[in-house]
Amino acid sequence: MKTPATGEPEDARPGLPPWGGGRPDLLIIAGEHSGDQHAARLVRGLLERQPELRVAALGGPELDRAGARLLYDLTASSVVGLAEVVRHYRFFRTLFDRTVEWIRVHRPRAVCMVDYPGFNLRLARRLRDAGISRKGGGAVAVHYYIGPQIWAWKAGRRFEMAETLDSLGVIFPFEVACYRDTALDVAFVGHPFVEPDYQLPVRPDAHGPALLLPGSRRQAVSRIFPPMGSAWERCRVALGTDRPALVLHPDPEIRGLLETLIASGGLDRSAFALAAAHGEASHPGSAVLTSSGTMSLVCALAGIPGAIVYRAHPLTYTIGRMVVRVPYLGIANLLLPEFPIYPEFIQGAARPDRLADELREAMGDRGRRDRAREGAARLHARLGTRDRDAPGWLLERMG
Repeated sequence: MKTPATGEPEDARPGLPPWGGGRPDLLIIAGEHSGDQHAARLVRGLLERQPELRVAALGGPELDRAGARLLYDLTASSVVGLAEVVRHYRFFRTLFDRTVEWIRVHRPRAVCMVDYPGFNLRLARRLRDAGISRKGGGAVAVHYYIGPQIWAWKAGRRFEMAETLDSLGVIFPFEVACYRDTALDVAFVGHPFVEPDYQLPVRPDAHGPALLLPGSRRQAVSRIFPPMGSAWERCRVALGTDRPALVLHPDPEIRGLLETLIASGGLDRSAFALAAAHGEASHPGSAVLTSSGTMSLVCALAGIPGAIVYRAHPLTYTIGRMVVRVPYLGIANLLLPEFPIYPEFIQGAARPDRLADELREAMGDRGRRDRAREGAARLHARLGTRDRDAPGWLLERMG
């Protein structure tokens, strides 16, 4: 739930509805838009193979459409960064306790946690300590799909994960080696973006519009879109075009926030066309400015040239610099450190003038387009080999 005025989680007492109709087979927990999309693909794959499965979910609208019974929309309560989490601590603590109680009462055969480690890893620990999960002597198996980024920070979490989880399905091939010194059952199940039936929501088109992808979370969008928008206005003047940039968003709420940011920032509304990121057809783009999240990998896999833009709350960023030990923020750059695809403009470096220059070069330089295509081919090759697919992995472990 979110307050109408701010769009932030209410510090109310979120409740979960009773199940009814016998013991559920599976509870899926996915807390962000990207996790909701990945979890929905997983559920569709499960139900194609075993249509009789009874699946409950804490997630979002994609899981609901995939056939899971949605108990609570976690994507509507998504926040990012330490400062934001602290502000809404009471809300998340209540939701956490209600989730534990729901699992204790309804005893699903298995829980599958999808990404969202701040919530999910604590939940796995509580289920063990309460004697609910198998690792605590109970009957509920606990699996995890899309593991936390222990290769970036908090590497020591892997030992507790081995003590609280029954298995882990990872989506990057190098992640399996990160757990070799534990007893945890880890399998590379492939990345959903390179599955044969997956259509990327964007595609390269040298004559297409510039794409602006500020992210899916309110706080991030509020910080990232203003310099992106100003950069496009500068670039538009330099190019002598009245064509709008295409701004992609995950849902109507973020669209409303973008409309507010355009108006409050004094930007020219005609310079921007807003569209849902995921639809029936992919969006063409000649170049992109993207946040460092999931969509940066999408754009890299599509072979669209551009750059990554990142701005966080100063406290979040300061702490992050002390604990994150990776050379890049964008996952495509991390996967191809020998061939980084996107320049990264972080915090104060994300200035409208610098972003405008970068965007204009990406739109007009054939060499940038060629490099983006080469990077996309390398990424597909690196992510294309897997141990087994995600639905098969989970069904095997559910028994």
